[in-house]
Amino acid sequence: MSLSCPFDLIVITGPTATGKTRLAALVAESFDGEIISADSRQVYKGMDIGTGKDIKDYEINGKKIPYHLIDIRDAGYEYNVYEFQNDFLNAFEAIRKKQKQPILCGGSGLYIESALCGKRMIEVPPNKDLRDESKKLSYQQLLEMLNSMKKPHNTTDTSDPDRLVRAIEIEKHKAENKELIEDFPDFSFIIFALYFERKTLRDKITQRLHKRLKQGMIKEVENLLQSGIRPGQLKYYGLEYRFLTEYITGEIGYEKMLSMLNTVIHQFAKRQMTWFRRMEKQGYEIHWIDGEKSEKEKINKIINTIGKTSTKQKTK
Repeated sequence: MSLSCPFDLIVITGPTATGKTRLAALVAESFDGEIISADSRQVYKGMDIGTGKDIKDYEINGKKIPYHLIDIRDAGYEYNVYEFQNDFLNAFEAIRKKQKQPILCGGSGLYIESALCGKRMIEVPPNKDLRDESKKLSYQQLLEMLNSMKKPHNTTDTSDPDRLVRAIEIEKHKAENKELIEDFPDFSFIIFALYFERKTLRDKITQRLHKRLKQGMIKEVENLLQSGIRPGQLKYYGLEYRFLTEYITGEIGYEKMLSMLNTVIHQFAKRQMTWFRRMEKQGYEIHWIDGEKSEKEKINKIINTIGKTSTKQKTK
């Protein structure tokens, strides 16, 4: 029998190599849920080993846990946070309509935050008419225009004419799309994050890198290049895809590739932790779970915390 959850959304996050997917699948089994991926690269087809899709982790006791936002774009496409937020909301509502528990799982802090911020994000395209008009105006006139639209403004908005015009462009677009921006569902959520001691995490990252190389990560990148994706497109995705592409195209040797890639993944994990700590300072409550605990201990902590937590965080 599945447990009921008083929160509209359960979030499972943490730095890379901490076992988020497996834990999210266990949570989904316990609460009759479906998982929404919050990984900025798992959206791409054919990018499997390098992004750590680990599809097998979605199978618990012979049952396949449904997941969303994986393999939804072709490799070579440049997916962004605006698209993710819209895709997340669509998946979230679809899961709720089925009376299932939505579970957001991933380590992309920007994506996680975009799902919880309570404000619709919109991509602001260049406004050619505004830019042409701005060339006829003085800096002071542009500043007055911005002040009439937005108060107070950040000092970076006025640090140079180009930034000033871009700030006006953004405010004008927001004003013209006000209904879209304000159209964001009000829902409650609870956040859990896995962690390991720094040295342990570093060891896990290095071990996982060697494992993925043995699994065929280099061949995966070769296949992507042979399919017609340009080296620059793959480098855009960073980390494994950047350095493996440089190795395959002869820009760097194997040992240098391995050393540099290992270093940048460690740095990436550190940036992820910095992002989560910043979220806490902004008022997001994160319940941390020791990654060294057994699966049973982890899931029990989540169940107990959900049962004892009376104050609900809500989209702002």
